[in-house]
Parts: sequence; C-alpha cells; structure tokens
Amino acid sequence: MILTVGVLAAALQAGGAQPSAPAAAFPPELGYIALLFLLFVVPKFLQRYHLPGAITSLAMGAAAGLGAGLFLHDPTIHLLSTLGIVALFLFAGLDVDFADLRREAPFLAQHVVVQVVLLAGAAFAVRALLRLEVRPAALVALAILTPSTGFILDSLGRWGLDPRERFWVRSKAIATEIVALAALFVILQSTTAGRLALTTLVLVALVALLPFLFRLFATSIAPYAPRSEFAFLLMVAVLAAYVTRQLGMYYLVGAFVVGVTAQRFRERLPALASEQMLHAVEFFASFFVPFYFFGAGLDLRSDDFRVDALLLGLVFLGAAVPVRVGVVALHRRLVLREPLATGARVALPLVPTLVFTLVIAAILRDRYAVPPMVFGGLIVYTLLDTVLPGLVLRVPPPEFEEPHAPEVEAPVYESD
Repeated sequence: MILTVGVLAAALQAGGAQPSAPAAAFPPELGYIALLFLLFVVPKFLQRYHLPGAITSLAMGAAAGLGAGLFLHDPTIHLLSTLGIVALFLFAGLDVDFADLRREAPFLAQHVVVQVVLLAGAAFAVRALLRLEVRPAALVALAILTPSTGFILDSLGRWGLDPRERFWVRSKAIATEIVALAALFVILQSTTAGRLALTTLVLVALVALLPFLFRLFATSIAPYAPRSEFAFLLMVAVLAAYVTRQLGMYYLVGAFVVGVTAQRFRERLPALASEQMLHAVEFFASFFVPFYFFGAGLDLRSDDFRVDALLLGLVFLGAAVPVRVGVVALHRRLVLREPLATGARVALPLVPTLVFTLVIAAILRDRYAVPPMVFGGLIVYTLLDTVLPGLVLRVPPPEFEEPHAPEVEAPVYESD
C-alpha cells in the first residue's frame, strides 16, 4: 500500500509540475493516469458518507495546488475543465422544457419575482455589510442565491425525491438560472451603454445564427454523416461558449444558449434534443466535470481560508439558507396549499450554488479584486450549502440504491 501511494505521488509530480531529478523517470502521462484514477474512484467512494463528488474533486484540487504545487497552470487540466463546464451547461439548456414551463408559467413567474426581490435585498445587505461597490455586491448576491442548475439536475436521482418533487425542483432551478444568467449579463456588461449595446448585439446575433447552423446541419450534413449529432452539438456549444467567454460572460452563457436552442429545434431534428442525446451529454459531462472542480480547487489560495473568510462563509450560510428555504416553502404554502414540510423538501435541493458561486467568485477576484475574505467566504458558503441537502434528506449510500434505468418525469403539472 505504501509503495502504491508513493508511485501515485511520484506520478502526479511527473504529470503536474516540472519534474525533479527523482521524478524525471516517470513520464508525464503517468501523472494524468493517476489523476484519472483518483478523480473517478475517490469521489465515488466518499459518496457513501453523503459527500458530493464535486466537493471531493474540489478538495483534491486544493490539496494538489496548495499542498503539493501540482498541476498549476496546466493547459491540459484547463482544457478538460472547460469541456466539463461547457457540457454541464449544455446539459442544463437541453433539459429546459418550454412546454412544462408554460404549463406552470403563473406560479413560476411568481417564483422568479420573489427571487428577484431576494436578489435586490441581498445585494443591498451585502453592500452595507462588506462596503462593496454596486456591481460586486450584486455579484455576491447572485453567488449566494442562484441554484447551480447543472449540479442539481445531475444530483436529482440521489436525493430520494418523488417524480412530482423532481419536476418542481427542475422547473424552479431552470427558471431561476435563466433569470440569473440574464442578470449576470447585465451586471458585467453595463459598465457603459455602448458596451452593453455591443455585447447585446453580439449575443442576439449568436442566438439568431444557431438555428441557421442547426438547419444547415440537418439538411446538408446529418443525412450523409449518421450519428454525428452529438459531436456537432458539442462543438457548437464549445464555439458559442468561447464567444461568450471573449465577451466577458464566461463559458456557461454560450453553452446554455446552445442547449436551449437545440431543445427548441427538436421538431426539425429530433436527435439533437432527444432523451438519448440528453443522457449522452449527461454522461459526457459526468466524465469531464470532475476536472472542472479539480481545476477550481487548483485556483484556491491559502489566504482564501483565513478565520475571517470562514466566519463570513458561516454568516452567509446562516443568513441565506434559512431565508431561501423558508421563502420557497412559504410561497408554496400560500399558493399551492402545501404543508411547509413538503415545500421544504422542494426547497432544500435548490440550496446548492456550487458552480454558479465558483464562477462568480473567480470573476469577483480576477475582475473586481475583492478582498480574500469575500472570495474565501463564498467558497466556504458554497461548500457547506452543497453538502446540506444530502445530509438533511438522508439519502441512502449509493451501494444500497437499486440500479434503475434513466427516468422520464411523470406528467404532473397541476397546481394543487
């Protein structure tokens, strides 16, 4: 066992940093092989203790970067992590069902209005508490309140929810994320009226171009290139994500827009948004997303976890989570006449903010140079709120779950 650990450590050193003389005998590829093993085995093993795999991957990245100085500024890890975040938000966009959203539009619209009011209140409180400028304060509020839809959708099957509860969690998460992405766009691009107008024009042009690309593929490529839909969809998502990244909106906006457009194009080319395609993208994301969280862990610094950052994270957790859960449960009580406990079961899975918080925290640090306390507080907050649903809902360990085929949501849309 000791020998195995020593070999893995030397392999990681060879693959993730400039090799020293003792490690030079190990080829760099061996480091990546060891990393693959660790990312795909260790998180699965620790899920039995209700620890999400994303948190484990993030912690492993922090340990590799802070503790051993491995894989820092590694272009391979950056590429793999980019594929992970693109696939995750492509999956979230593909899972948008506009028919479902239209059926429950009045209730979901109320939910969105409530979330916007919460966002405004949180931004005001953050600005007063941390003495930040308007935009950074609004971004902190977004990071605290926005559910991480891709992560939530990927975790729905492990939280023991019934089909009706899963429908509501999915719908609320998607509706909230659409509004949050729009808010993120406005906050980042509204530095000047000209910049906002230009980036809006580019984004509108991108949205208008995507259906044309899908039609071209459907008529001129798909008939002569069977089973190429997945590769085409993924490459378009990567391209759109790169465009939005260059506009300063990060990768997630472009990937999400491609997923939504493919869903709306379903009648013309059903294979682009079929259940089979959805599961294929989900499987692809599950392979590459651990690299995203590992890469995010590599970007953490020791100053991010000082006592003031830990305390701020606890303040965020103690203030935001009860309010978020209570507001959703109370809204469902008033409108749908549900017991508060039933509403809380829908609200709890909406608590994790992992991906959105990581993205916004990086923007706050790199673009707005917020104090390490703020960045670290957001990281502590999202680590804790991501673990919370599994602990509260008491999901059985994976090895005790019965294997099941991919599920299709039950058509339950009535507002009781």
